[in-house]
Amino acid sequence: MAEQTPTAAEFAAQAFEEDASTPLATQARDHVTMLERLSTVGDFERPSSPRVFVVANQKGGVGKTTTSVNIAAAMAMRGLRVLLIDLDPQGNASTATNIEHGSGTPGTYEVLLDGAAIADVAQNAPEIENLAVVPATIDLAGAEIELVSLVSREQRLRKAIDAYLAASSDPVDYVFIDCPPSLGLLTVNAMAAAREVLIPIQCEYYALEGLSQLLRNIELVQQHLNPRLEVSTVLLTMHDARTNLSASVAAEVRHHFGDRVLRTAIPRSVKISEAPGYQQTILTYDPTSTGALSYLEAAREITTHRREESRA
Repeated sequence: MAEQTPTAAEFAAQAFEEDASTPLATQARDHVTMLERLSTVGDFERPSSPRVFVVANQKGGVGKTTTSVNIAAAMAMRGLRVLLIDLDPQGNASTATNIEHGSGTPGTYEVLLDGAAIADVAQNAPEIENLAVVPATIDLAGAEIELVSLVSREQRLRKAIDAYLAASSDPVDYVFIDCPPSLGLLTVNAMAAAREVLIPIQCEYYALEGLSQLLRNIELVQQHLNPRLEVSTVLLTMHDARTNLSASVAAEVRHHFGDRVLRTAIPRSVKISEAPGYQQTILTYDPTSTGALSYLEAAREITTHRREESRA
């Protein structure tokens, strides 16, 4: 009797078993594990009071906007009510959530400079239920200069968020503020408004160089503007399990920040980079990809990772 040819699935399983120690096999195993775990998890647990995060890192290209958008989307898709505030004049968070943000569109500029209410400028994300977005337009580029002469210039965003949360008939669970890659007045406003800092750190050597300056600025905000601000969450991004560099950077970050570093690291992924080009998050663009599952798992971790306290 002729020997039966193995199917493609059997061949793949055999190859995986024979070479299960390689980085590629490890990634495949982690992907399957996350898929199985998340398939059994329903809606995320709601916090006892709203949690307000500023997503900050003055170094560009570390995944601030990608993290803000995808963590917010993951939580909204798992039953939580989320507000995403785009504070970057480039408006990339608005683009990724398919939110109108052409020049003249009411958004964060009007909130900061004109005292507009967040409820009047927020838009519902068309593809993600429970996610509202305050868009950023190019008008915001001049806000740093215009804010200088205003009274309580560092507290304007905080007052707007406090008013929004107090007046909301359907309680908001999480607020995420996506900052520009700088430590100017816009970022200071965000830090003064938030209770928690989420720092995305790219798994490359240069990503560590500016970290000390960011932490010093956070300490200054704690001392002078917002004593209840804390660095509660650190997320490793653009992680490549095949390289010693990623492992080295990850180990150094975990040594410094301890349990504030999420167990989940976001892999370097072409799909994650492609999604904004289609005005989508990775969660809607390719929901079963490793990138989507990683952000979903990171979001789940955040909902249980740190203590939940009332805002000041």
